[in-house]
Amino acid sequence: MQQTSTITVRVRYAETDQMGVVYHANYFVWFEMGRVECLRELGFEYKQMEVMDDCHLPVVEATCRYKAPARYDELLILETRIVALRSGVVKFAYRLLRSEGFQLLAEAQTTHVVVDGRMQKRTLPDKYATALRTQLR
Repeated sequence: MQQTSTITVRVRYAETDQMGVVYHANYFVWFEMGRVECLRELGFEYKQMEVMDDCHLPVVEATCRYKAPARYDELLILETRIVALRSGVVKFAYRLLRSEGFQLLAEAQTTHVVVDGRMQKRTLPDKYATALRTQLR
């Protein structure tokens, strides 16, 4: 069974649009927050991957299915998990829920390729691959 990393997010006023709901692109900011914390829970920081190991994970594909709107000052729960791992690709999945009533607001996935600082493909270093694989079990 896949392990899930969970964070909470409170919707800030600046994240809403003229209709009073969260602007669609802001969900992807939260997904990034979820990814970073997911990696931290596995024992390393994304910054460490970049600086110490010249290993970067740019997003090459992102999808989101919006189910219901989030609004200003609501407390949300973001669940993040790793759903696929190959030597040069990592895929994350996300579920965003309203904390009150646990209503599903959005489901998303992002696909990342492994590159170096020159944006050349490379394999994921073993220490990271091993840690990421633990979440797939």
